[in-house]
Amino acid sequence: MTTLQSVPALGTHPANGSAAFHAKAVSRAETREQLSRSTYDLLVIGGGILGISTAWHAAQSGLRVALVDAGDFAGATSSASSKLLHGGLRYLQTGAVKLVAENHFERRAVSRQVAPHLANPLTFYLPVYKGGPHGAAKLGAGVFAYSALSAFGDGVGHLLSPSKAAQDVPELRTDNLKAVAVYGDDQMNDSRMALMTVRAAVESGATVLNHAAVTGLRFTRGRVTGAELKDTLSGDEFGVSARLVLNATGPWVDHLRKMEDENAAPSIRLSKGAHLVLKRTSPWKAALATPIDKYRITFALPWEDMLLLGTTDEEYEGDPADVSVTEKDISQILDEAAFSIRDKQLTRDLITYSFAGLRVLPGGPGDTSKAKRETVVTEGRGGMLSVAGGKWTTFRHIGRTVMKQLETLPGRPLGEDFEPVSALPKKLPLPGVANPRAVAHRLLVDTPAAGPRMGADTAKHLATHYGSLAFDIARLAEDNPELAGRVHEDAPEIWAQVVYARDNEWAETADDVLRRRTTLTIRGLADDEIRGKVQNLLDNK
Repeated sequence: MTTLQSVPALGTHPANGSAAFHAKAVSRAETREQLSRSTYDLLVIGGGILGISTAWHAAQSGLRVALVDAGDFAGATSSASSKLLHGGLRYLQTGAVKLVAENHFERRAVSRQVAPHLANPLTFYLPVYKGGPHGAAKLGAGVFAYSALSAFGDGVGHLLSPSKAAQDVPELRTDNLKAVAVYGDDQMNDSRMALMTVRAAVESGATVLNHAAVTGLRFTRGRVTGAELKDTLSGDEFGVSARLVLNATGPWVDHLRKMEDENAAPSIRLSKGAHLVLKRTSPWKAALATPIDKYRITFALPWEDMLLLGTTDEEYEGDPADVSVTEKDISQILDEAAFSIRDKQLTRDLITYSFAGLRVLPGGPGDTSKAKRETVVTEGRGGMLSVAGGKWTTFRHIGRTVMKQLETLPGRPLGEDFEPVSALPKKLPLPGVANPRAVAHRLLVDTPAAGPRMGADTAKHLATHYGSLAFDIARLAEDNPELAGRVHEDAPEIWAQVVYARDNEWAETADDVLRRRTTLTIRGLADDEIRGKVQNLLDNK
């Protein structure tokens, strides 16, 4: 029996002629020491995609950047999304034509140039039922306008017959189905996209540390000039000094603002979005976007060989750390999905996982489902910048926008000696950029005759989650055949990915690996035995 805990820390090999990357070449202790003895231009607190993107762009500009997070990178809201890169069809309801066009531009940039290895096109069917909130003519015109705002890069939005739609989505309810409107967007694995962006930031010079919680802020003559931190894994306490501190803690943004000023008024409100992951009862060649009312749409998305259902949208006032999926959420998601999906696909025994995240919205009254998903930047009395809100699709744009604001702050706390974000490459690719189909083909044909042969599903999985970096994982498996075995027989992941996550992707806990660097948890396969083996491998650095 393979124990796997005997595998030592392994370096990676260069891919496509690039220098090898070793995230763990510097230990956590060495990273803490580096953080504590340096003065950074910018300290970003919060390792969600907003903070990560800002750190990436700041490091690209030549700034000395540090990024810390109390948990794992993308450990909260940023890994609890609907996994979409989209223009925002519902925004057309409010006449936000310019916003939709801007979202489409960012979506296309990410899925075509920045990260084609991490995003894939997805066709959406919008069913029009008798008595529904929208008529066929209106939705037909809507999807046509939506595709026009994307310069018809995903085809022309149009109407489809119910019978044709049912061929692509066998579980589609056809009773009282009048027509189906068709449009295109893109899909991703949000955790993988976030991790690749962290890697891009590090390759640009940023220093990063996860599982490092802020216990207090540093002040110099009344201004915030750093933070006191605690390594939640080792218990070690240390501090970081910086010329400017950016609070990008998402749902916790006001908590940190109160560390700066105990009288700081609330700046945001929170909306909970819950999702369910189910085993599929049949193949799905398209996703469903079903109107619930005038403003809300419920999604049914084929994702990671599973079916993703959601989402809810209700105001949340509790502790962000306690957000979870309730029985009410499960019933609501299944009931709304039943508008357009047959009962066979919606039985509870098919549910493998559920998750909930918190949207950060501007403070104020009104229904959260109608609130704008905009980014809010505020400056506290101690000079700390707090940024919150926005959406995954525009993560690059948000990073650039925050940098533009930092560049023009009164007194120019970042100084003058750095490259303005406007001078940076407009569509800089993330690490591993490659055609995933070509990578999968290479992985299969390059598999050595001796030793375990890689499965086609594993090759596809590696190609679409790592791009050309998949070759580094394949070499780990080739050098150590123990690592070529599957973590679970019902999933495509292999043990080499765990070692790679440990040595190159800052994975410290079993959850880091099973929930965010692989798909074992969402498939319902992260049992105690697997968790134990993974943790043993992580501990043997």
